[in-house]
Amino acid sequence: MIHPGNRPTDRLRLLLVLAAIVLLVAGLWWALDLWAPPPPRTVTMATGPEGGAYVEVAERYRAILARAGVELLLRPTAGAVENLALLRDAGSGVSVGFVVAGTAKEGDSETLVSLGTVFYEPFWLFHRGLDPGRGGSGLQGKRIAIGPEGSGTRELALHLMGLVGLDTRSAELLPLTPGEAADALARGEIDVAPILSSWDSPLVHRLLVTPGVELAGFPRADAHLALNPHLSKLVLPAGVADLARNIPPADVVLIATKGNLVVRRDLHPAVQYLLLSAADEVHSRPGLFHRPGEFPAAEAIDLPLSEYARQFHKSGRPWLQRFLSFRLAVLAERLLILFVPLLGIVYPLAKLLPALYTWAIRRRIFRLYGQLKLIEIEAERTGDEGSSAELLARLNDLDERVTHLRVTRPHAWLAYTLRHHINLVREKLQKDR
Repeated sequence: MIHPGNRPTDRLRLLLVLAAIVLLVAGLWWALDLWAPPPPRTVTMATGPEGGAYVEVAERYRAILARAGVELLLRPTAGAVENLALLRDAGSGVSVGFVVAGTAKEGDSETLVSLGTVFYEPFWLFHRGLDPGRGGSGLQGKRIAIGPEGSGTRELALHLMGLVGLDTRSAELLPLTPGEAADALARGEIDVAPILSSWDSPLVHRLLVTPGVELAGFPRADAHLALNPHLSKLVLPAGVADLARNIPPADVVLIATKGNLVVRRDLHPAVQYLLLSAADEVHSRPGLFHRPGEFPAAEAIDLPLSEYARQFHKSGRPWLQRFLSFRLAVLAERLLILFVPLLGIVYPLAKLLPALYTWAIRRRIFRLYGQLKLIEIEAERTGDEGSSAELLARLNDLDERVTHLRVTRPHAWLAYTLRHHINLVREKLQKDR
């Protein structure tokens, strides 16, 4: 029962309880940020040269991530090799990028993981007047646009030229971007323009139908694959670029690498799942060189698959992200991360606390019983009236303490039983007086 004189005290208690709740919520939120930080609102992606297929695909990724409230910043680069260098550098700010298979080095797996392969990147060898039958010797003295430093085109072109025995000093190697190389080849200013890009590249389609420009095939593609297991063999069907004009006039055997979606290991899991969902939306449709659903693929060529990528490729998006918006799903996942272990602590405590409370109440009651027993023993030893009055006073004081003892209803019988025994002792003292 609340008495009027206790209102200030009750108000103070209420304020203390509210303050404790606020502190608890703040502490839980701090712990949530510490153990399960929220995903970043901006992520930087290394793409490639302007006008290339990487940029076009990255734009589609950016639109998909924007729907979830995550801004994807696109950073143009020279190509896959520079993308890899930026991903290695923790200070670059780049967290995701396209990297071609065969470019990662030993040790990169310590900081980088793959979300899977997302498309084929054929090595298109466009030329003017090149004699494919001469192999590497046919490139001697030619003006070749092998791509700028940091591009995947340059790295693969130099590697392939080395395999066919071309002395790079016998040719004029030009560090042109894909767009610059396409323009120069169309104008006849260079002889060869290798381009490492997907079938979706506008530059590829443009060069396939440019008068005077031809596409060289790789008749020894199987040998290249045997020497470079990360490469693939593809066939460009005759007439696929322009069926009316039958371009190309015959099937062309190509070699290709695969584009990997690579992220830093420390990229937030929710963002990794978001990128995987975007990759599935962008790349799962059928293409000229792949069947529907072939990409994104759970392939670990140079780098290990992210644990989240393995889970995604096995069972799809996390359960909560299938039914909630991205932000709500992330918040729910963070709360689960916090409260599941917390529940593991609270539940046992919830079962233990009643037992502890019962033990504490019984202990207090039994201590009071001990004082009652002392009074009863002293009453038996002394029979004078003065001692009895003192003992009655002590007994009344003990009764008062039991009366004001705060116990819950299930334990009230202990207090009532003690008061009953106090009354029995009191009656005996009063009778003996």
